[in-house]
Amino acid sequence: SLSMRNNNPINKFRETFGKYIQSSYRLNNIYLKEVGNSMAKLLFVEDSAEIREIVTDYFTEKGKDIMEIDIACDGNKGIELAESNTYDLALIDIMLPGASGFAVCKALRAKSDCPIIFLTALGTEDNILKGYEAGCDEYVTKPFSLKVLYAKCLAHLKRSGGPDDLRVLSAGEIKMYPSKMQVFMNGEEIFPAPKEYFLLKVLIENKGYVLSRQKLLDMVWGVGHDGNDRAVDTHIKKLRKMLGSEGSRIKTVIGGGYKIT
Repeated sequence: SLSMRNNNPINKFRETFGKYIQSSYRLNNIYLKEVGNSMAKLLFVEDSAEIREIVTDYFTEKGKDIMEIDIACDGNKGIELAESNTYDLALIDIMLPGASGFAVCKALRAKSDCPIIFLTALGTEDNILKGYEAGCDEYVTKPFSLKVLYAKCLAHLKRSGGPDDLRVLSAGEIKMYPSKMQVFMNGEEIFPAPKEYFLLKVLIENKGYVLSRQKLLDMVWGVGHDGNDRAVDTHIKKLRKMLGSEGSRIKTVIGGGYKIT
């Protein structure tokens, strides 16, 4: 209900600090970088309908809630979009109807320092050098791996100062969006208290690895904390209850601690 949403600790935390979480704020010994609610905006210029569909579908699925894509089917449209919008990253084919990919790259580079990746079948040394001279940051030849291309895009976005935290942490049906401090289970948002939120985040970030109670205390409560092992057990119990059937993913390792699978 609306009243429950307004009373949960995470929502109160979001409302208190507004749209931005200041980088100087310290919570549970975890420093949060300044992040906004914006998504990464990509320009994709490609004349092949098949490649447009495959890349867009993959990026839309993998980058749900963290990126949006503007598409141009020819070089002229690519230049129009480049000149009238601000982008965090661009994927550009070279052989295009109308203006070439080199021309699109130069138009974008004239107003932006965003990462530019060429996707092309032109793999000769001369074309590669021409691409870098035009201002691209990376040159990827076709055919290419979608998984690798997506990873390259994330790496460039993070290095270039795009939206700060592009990760989606997941374990089964549990998904976390750290930049928004949101947790979803089976597609529905849930609202763990701050300690449970950070416990879950630490466990998923170390999925498959056993974290001792002492390690969890240090990472979530902070070094020099006043808590004890039983505090971890209590909050793990609350977290399991909140996660329902997915709570069984949090395993107790006798003599070791906890892990999530």
